[in-house]
Amino acid sequence: MMQIEVLKSKIHRAVITEANLHYVGSLTLDEDLMDAANFIEHEKIQVVNVNNGERLETYIIKGKRGSGIVCLNGPAARKGAVGDLVVIISYAIMDFEAAKTFKPWVVFPKEGNKL
Repeated sequence: MMQIEVLKSKIHRAVITEANLHYVGSLTLDEDLMDAANFIEHEKIQVVNVNNGERLETYIIKGKRGSGIVCLNGPAARKGAVGDLVVIISYAIMDFEAAKTFKPWVVFPKEGNKL
C-alpha cells in the first residue's frame, strides 16, 4: 500500500511576537491557534518566514491561550524578527487514496494573531 506525505495543518501569515535566542529551541504558539489548526504540543512543524525566505523545522510548545504569542526560541530566533510574517505548517503521512479526499486545517489569523 502506497503512502504519501500531505499538508495536515497550516497557519497562514501569523506575526512573530517574540524571539528568544537563549531558550531551548522550538516555537511557542498560542493554544487557541494550536486548536484551530489542529496542532498538538511537540508536533514537528516547518516555519516559513515570508519576510526573509528562511525555512526551519522545529516543534511546538504550548503558549498561553488567547495571548497571540508566536515566539521563535533558541537557534530559530536567528531566522526571524518580531513583526515578521510566518507560515506554520505540519504534514501527515497517509494512504494515497485517503490523501485524495483529505482536507487540511488552514487558519488565517487576524490582527494580533487572533482567530
